[in-house]
Amino acid sequence: MTHDEDVIRVGISGWTYGPWRGTFYPQGLPVRRQLAYVAERMTSVEVNGSFYGLLRPSSYAGWVEAVAPVAEERFVLAVKGSRFITHMRKLVEPANALANFYASGVLALGTRTGPFLWQLPATFRFDEARLAAFLDALPRTAGEAAALAVQHDARVPEDRALTTAPLPDLPLRHAVEVRHESFRTSAFTDLLRHHGVALVHSDNPGTWPVFDEVTAPFAYVRLHGHDELYASGYDDDQLDAWAARLREWDAAGLDAYVYCDNDAKVRAPFDAINLLSRVGGAHIT
Repeated sequence: MTHDEDVIRVGISGWTYGPWRGTFYPQGLPVRRQLAYVAERMTSVEVNGSFYGLLRPSSYAGWVEAVAPVAEERFVLAVKGSRFITHMRKLVEPANALANFYASGVLALGTRTGPFLWQLPATFRFDEARLAAFLDALPRTAGEAAALAVQHDARVPEDRALTTAPLPDLPLRHAVEVRHESFRTSAFTDLLRHHGVALVHSDNPGTWPVFDEVTAPFAYVRLHGHDELYASGYDDDQLDAWAARLREWDAAGLDAYVYCDNDAKVRAPFDAINLLSRVGGAHIT
């Protein structure tokens, strides 16, 4: 893939929110059409449901079908990793839980697969050995993910497990979002660079620390609301600044993924569209 504006992808975190109906989504738009509506206007979306529980292959396959009219190289779905792994197990002995996660249907995304987001809880302190073991366990290709998925347990019944990858050489990308100041150490960023894993730039109103290092061949940004968490929008000056940052990354040969997570007051989709228009990627029909 050449490094041009197409590798700058901007979207939203999740797409099913009641207050968006009649504001972002037109009145009367069927719920099943919402993802397609997003795909026509943005270039990526974060799947949030995968954080809360194991989904089904039919869900992932349905999303692929929903966005089928949009060119594959333009729209991808990032997938948020299971909170069972990050928040409950806190990355301890992750192999089995990862097997279940990848068997739950993720492989159905195929060429629509964006990065995998692993968000750690705010109470999680930097533990080099534990994090290194987790990063070692992550699959780097769809084939590795399929091999891992075969090892799933009864939490993913055989009749709803997907353990094959049509494109086994498809590369998989991973990003880690941390929320504790103890991660501000070269030991952490060196570890991410060693594995080619992105450190998420998590813009927020001071709720969590912000980390700005680039540790992978791509950048991953989550805009949670700069002034009010999950609620405040981004004004023209802020969007201009982010657009400039995205162009800098693009010029340096980095891909970029940006997700607006300020959804509480229906700002996220409009901020995403406005930011995308600033980097030449608007696609509104």
